[in-house]
Amino acid sequence: MTDEAPRRHHLYGGQAVVEGVMMRGRDVWAVAVRRPDGSIHVESHDIRSIADRVRVLRAPGLRGVIALGQALTIGVRALSISANQASPEDVQLSSGQMALSMTVAFVIFLAVFIVGPAVAFRWVGHRVGSGLLVNVLEGLFRIALFLGYLVLIGRTREVRRVFEYHGAEHKTIAAYEHHEPLVPEAVDRYSTLHVRCGTNFLLIVMVIAILVFALFGNPGIWWRVGSRIVAIPIIAGLAFEMLRLGARFEGSAFMRALMAPGLWLQKITTRPPTTDQIEVAIASFGEVLRREADRPAAGSGAEV
Repeated sequence: MTDEAPRRHHLYGGQAVVEGVMMRGRDVWAVAVRRPDGSIHVESHDIRSIADRVRVLRAPGLRGVIALGQALTIGVRALSISANQASPEDVQLSSGQMALSMTVAFVIFLAVFIVGPAVAFRWVGHRVGSGLLVNVLEGLFRIALFLGYLVLIGRTREVRRVFEYHGAEHKTIAAYEHHEPLVPEAVDRYSTLHVRCGTNFLLIVMVIAILVFALFGNPGIWWRVGSRIVAIPIIAGLAFEMLRLGARFEGSAFMRALMAPGLWLQKITTRPPTTDQIEVAIASFGEVLRREADRPAAGSGAEV
């Protein structure tokens, strides 16, 4: 590992997908996927953000909402590409089928993690009597539900492999930030944990949600459920700013303590990757660097 300070001119990010890794820079994102025949499919696309045209959307709070929407759009597209490239030709999904499956997954997520706890703890609120306490209990239940879900799906072979690619993504970005050559032997020396991980973001969202939802007290069921959904952009914006601060001041003892739970959570969502998986992550990141080689470097808030 080099003694030079980590690179700070740009905060690259990414996402594990089906048998591959998506990497994202300031202006370009790329996805690399291991095909059934062992070859690696690589493709890249430009990033076009409305915030580049409307400066006010770069303001703290608003930029988090824009970044979340953009990350979801890119993530879904990368997942669609990876699912088809990693599958035999006779079982590939159409764009319509992929869109339907993503929509169903999103609805289930809202039902299980947002609406379900809100409805259940409305009933609890009548017996507890304290709006603040019932919101804290709801938030803690939501976090426990999320942790249980991660542990459960992590036991399946398919998700375990995604977690391994997640580890390969983190290792590759960490190696780059420490000026290491992007070869499997050098990359593999780094940790699978990273402070800018999207897992950190989700945990921060759930913690901030406890504080934000507490402001609504213990209203009627429809307002209780509606407020949970309406407040998602506000919570995402706040969580995004906290994640940026954690990455910017990761040497601070206070920030290390604040980000520690998210790093612990990554022990569930990342696994040590194989050399083949690291090669895929390097291929994806290398494509981003190749495309951005002639573009000016700038700061960004992408999660990894």
